[in-house]
Amino acid sequence: MIRSIRYLLVFLCLLALAGGIHTTSAAEGSGSAELPIEELRLFAEIFSKIKTDYVEEIDDATLLQDAVRGMLNGLDPHSGYLDPESLREINIDTRGEFGGLGLEVTLDDGVIRVVTPLDGTPAHKAGLRSGDLIIQLDDLVVKGLSLDEAVDRMRGRPGTQIVLTIMREGATQPFEVTLKRAIIQLQSVRTEVLEEGFGYARISQFQSGTAVSLRRKLEHLAETAGGSLAGLILDLRNNPGGVLDAAV
Repeated sequence: MIRSIRYLLVFLCLLALAGGIHTTSAAEGSGSAELPIEELRLFAEIFSKIKTDYVEEIDDATLLQDAVRGMLNGLDPHSGYLDPESLREINIDTRGEFGGLGLEVTLDDGVIRVVTPLDGTPAHKAGLRSGDLIIQLDDLVVKGLSLDEAVDRMRGRPGTQIVLTIMREGATQPFEVTLKRAIIQLQSVRTEVLEEGFGYARISQFQSGTAVSLRRKLEHLAETAGGSLAGLILDLRNNPGGVLDAAV
């Protein structure tokens, strides 16, 4: 019983400190704020049972985080728990910049395939091409890594180096490319003139700098069109969202 109470206290502390939980306060008078002691006692007993009798060993943090995820996932499709790593990835996406190589990649039969190098980035300057296969990152063989693990390995502090081992179509042997990481800026806004007087603006997602970028690019389109636009197509297809303030 002492062990169950200890795990219960750990669980309650996690709920109190979990920075990844985003929720809205209930209206005053909507219900009691008292903890459901009996239900929490049941949770502690199940937790203890898993720790003592489950066939595989599971660390406390993993078990508790999975419990929190299950709680929030059961509420609605828009509620969820962000662990520190997930929060870091979201911050990278919404900030629009990170230290890396400038590669858009995908997983292809266990290795990393280059979809495209981004213009002006270390990968582009080093001559990496669409279709190149990355088979090794420094001394780490890519085979068996998830896409997220490989991407995380390629990212890092600007100025640090990484050696990629590349297999290219038409080459008889793999070759190495040494790249120096740099600040990679993700462009969430793309614009062009479709025909005289009419502009097109594509917003791929809402980042912290999206509003400023859109304003500048629309001003440039207007100048190109002789001072003003006769019409504008704003393309938000497949936009997953992002920073609320930027969207507003």
